[in-house]
Amino acid sequence: MPVLAIIGAQWGDEGKGKVVDLLAGKAGVVVRFSGGDNAGHTVINPYGKFKLHITPSGIFYPQTISIIGNGVVLNPAVLIGEIDHLNQCGVNTTKLFISDRAHLIMPYHLLLDRLEEESRAGKAIGTTGKGIGPAFADKVARSGIRTGDLLDKEVFLERLRFILDYKNTILTKVYGASPLSLDEIYGQYCQYRERLAAHIMETDTIMERALNQDELVILEGAQGTLLDPDFGTYPYTTSSSPLSGGGCLGAGISPPRLSHILGVFKAYCTRVGSGPMPTELKDETGDLIRERGHEYGTTTGRSRRCGWFDAVGARFSTRINGFTGIAITRLDILDTLPHLKICVGYKLKGKTIDYFPSSITALEKCQPIYEELAGWQTPTSDIRQYEQLPLPARQYIARLEELLPCPVSLISVGAEREQTILKTPVL
Repeated sequence: MPVLAIIGAQWGDEGKGKVVDLLAGKAGVVVRFSGGDNAGHTVINPYGKFKLHITPSGIFYPQTISIIGNGVVLNPAVLIGEIDHLNQCGVNTTKLFISDRAHLIMPYHLLLDRLEEESRAGKAIGTTGKGIGPAFADKVARSGIRTGDLLDKEVFLERLRFILDYKNTILTKVYGASPLSLDEIYGQYCQYRERLAAHIMETDTIMERALNQDELVILEGAQGTLLDPDFGTYPYTTSSSPLSGGGCLGAGISPPRLSHILGVFKAYCTRVGSGPMPTELKDETGDLIRERGHEYGTTTGRSRRCGWFDAVGARFSTRINGFTGIAITRLDILDTLPHLKICVGYKLKGKTIDYFPSSITALEKCQPIYEELAGWQTPTSDIRQYEQLPLPARQYIARLEELLPCPVSLISVGAEREQTILKTPVL
């Protein structure tokens, strides 16, 4: 009964979509377990190039069941748009299912997300404006609406009427905005119901059946560990847990069944939006990495902040997730650099520390302590065997394994499925 969690190990955008797409051919079920359409997974395969925001990356295998788990908040319009695009490209979506426990993103969530960010002015968190935070806030406050509520029009209308009265009070009295129409929202979401009703069900029974039949279940994470609301750079974090523990909760699988945890790291670091990033490069090297890696957000299009690999944050991520293996992506982006640096510690108030501070005030003051390694300055995108990588590239990978410490299983040297080196077995 193998269960593999694929976890973003940095600040998101590590290439989880490609890794899931690569491994999902062996899976009976792939479950997206957290976040919402604020995540963007770019996948390139024989069907084409796709930017998935809510659909699990296992959707491209006809034998694999894809599940949007209970830990996800769902914008129905976004999902319907993705389903239509996938169908137009010849991808079968009949095995795509939605947990009836997943919460809905409503129009007031989108509006409040924007208004709340504007009210923060210079202290804005840098959200994607997709309504994710307000939707998760309502979930925790027990005032959310779940996908299962859509299946009963009377129940849905009753909950919507009660909640919208409260939201309109906030919109009009606090922000001076116009109230939202109950009839318009109800009619719109009834249309969504007609499109999605066949996909909404109690999904944990599907996973239970797959596990009892000894099929591989993959838990697909969104965002990255250092954006976790408990362990990340709070308050510059996401709104649900991207950790391996969050995978069990967001998919409906008991922790003892989690057998393999694959952490996905870029060979360097990137971050979108506000918040501390100790190894950020605000120079020509950072610009070079950004342009070679096309480091612009899949969801927002915002340019990503780029920097050297941060082994302090990576070691913290490895520990709290319990990684059994690591995938290193985008190694090829570093091909042209004459030398590389790895952050092996921080200097804080004149002292050397080797841990990731919980305080963003402290983290903002941390100065990276670097170890320099030679670059390889030769293309790696056509290499498929680890032994064929240039010696400096192998030395770089080996040093990362020592610092974390955790074995590297996969190395990605390009966006295509086949541009992957299997160093050690994942499962």
